[in-house]
Amino acid sequence: MRSFDEKVFLAEVSFKTSRSSGKGGQHVNKTESRVSLFFDIEESDLLTGEEKSILKERLMSRLTDGKIIQIDVEDSRSQQRNKEIALKRLIKLLGDNSKPKKKRKISKPSKAAIKKRLKAKKVQSEKKQFRRKDNLL
Repeated sequence: MRSFDEKVFLAEVSFKTSRSSGKGGQHVNKTESRVSLFFDIEESDLLTGEEKSILKERLMSRLTDGKIIQIDVEDSRSQQRNKEIALKRLIKLLGDNSKPKKKRKISKPSKAAIKKRLKAKKVQSEKKQFRRKDNLL
């Protein structure tokens, strides 16, 4: 993903906190350390139209309402740390999926590789032939 203005990025991201699940005793019951991050692809000023369409296509299974990315983090007991982790995950997700895919260059195996494969097949075939009953005395 190309570089962008951090203030604009943070303005486009919204957070919601809730109580974490799992072990933790009384601490879990009184602190809202779980963080849900929401990022609306359609409303983003940072992304180009092409990037938006690529992201919507590639992340279709992760989108809510067909346009909002939701990332939930409850790794840490600290709400601030969970927000940082969620932002890092969002940046990685956007960076990995916004690049256009490279076209595959068609190639064929080298002559040495073909020869090696055929030799291995021949060895395997001979091994199996020696196991046959009609080859025994």
